Amino acid sequence: MQPTPLHASHDREIESLAEFDEVVSAGGSLVQFRVQAVDLTDRTTQLLSVDTAGAVFLGCLMEPEAAAKVRAAGAMVFPPVPGLPFDPYRGLLYSPDELFDSLDAGYEATPDARAYAWFQQTKADGDIFASMLRSIHDDSVSDALDELLVGARVVGVMGGHAMARGTQAYEGAARLGRELARAGFTVATGGGPGAMEAANLGAYAAPFEDGMLTESLQLLAKAPSFTPSVTDWARAAFGIRERWPSGGPSVGIPTWFYGHEPPNAFAEHIAKYFANATREDGLLARSNAGVVFLPGAAGTVQEIFDNATPNYYESRGEPTPMVLVNRAHWTEKHPTWPLLQSLARERSMESRIALVDRIEDVPEALKRLGG
Repeated sequence: MQPTPLHASHDREIESLAEFDEVVSAGGSLVQFRVQAVDLTDRTTQLLSVDTAGAVFLGCLMEPEAAAKVRAAGAMVFPPVPGLPFDPYRGLLYSPDELFDSLDAGYEATPDARAYAWFQQTKADGDIFASMLRSIHDDSVSDALDELLVGARVVGVMGGHAMARGTQAYEGAARLGRELARAGFTVATGGGPGAMEAANLGAYAAPFEDGMLTESLQLLAKAPSFTPSVTDWARAAFGIRERWPSGGPSVGIPTWFYGHEPPNAFAEHIAKYFANATREDGLLARSNAGVVFLPGAAGTVQEIFDNATPNYYESRGEPTPMVLVNRAHWTEKHPTWPLLQSLARERSMESRIALVDRIEDVPEALKRLGG
């Protein structure tokens, strides 16, 4: 018998019951397939009859009879882990509705808050089983994110979480997100509050008339920050989504490492991680059409050089555009631009960096730098 390969292409992954039914009815075989977090308790008949050699079932509910049969046929079965506030084997990214479920009872009741509480407790305990579950979860999220972004032109928008709703800076970041989305880019942010939320909001507003964003900004300003109440802050965002449903898509990539920063509700797809290093590198690496850096503090400065390093060494291939916004901020308050210029000098990344004063200058700068 030939050894079973340890890899499978994305087209051999099953992430929903509909996909399971389609594969079984079309080919009658699950050989080498990977089935992620699908409830198969009502598919015992199919599992008893289908070939499952080399298949892997990750967190799939199934009847004991079916589980025993597929194991005997050469499949690997990783059962669901009870008592977790998240699914480590999930096959799809999160949605705002999923993370903020039960918000009516207060943010502390939501899956997002409960996952953070679990993270804090298990991190303090040093539980190796919990750390393994976090790693499996984050790898599953990365896989789902890669599947989502196939063929997309992704622009990352970086900026601080402290940027309050109702400010000119927040409005500018929202207009930037809208213009990038209208130009055909997929907007990706760190997925949190402040500048990140503003850019995701702008992408959400892209299909609507311009007045929608203006009115949304006015309504959101009534809850300017996620402090002191995440509940009020999130409810204001969901109020916008209810009034203007089916907004434009974008991606948020937040982390439970910064538990005090909740995810924002305007990113349609949320890739939330436990490991901040995986999240940071993943966001920058997937921003294949460039990264925009709005005014921020230590976190944004770190992101600038996290992005500059692979551009400097060309470790990810050809350097991607980097646009810093607000000359005074990046040359005086936090003089990052001179150092970035000195690193880029006489290297291929030199033609891929720009400093602009205004949000309105960003799309043209990305176009110029991207060739």
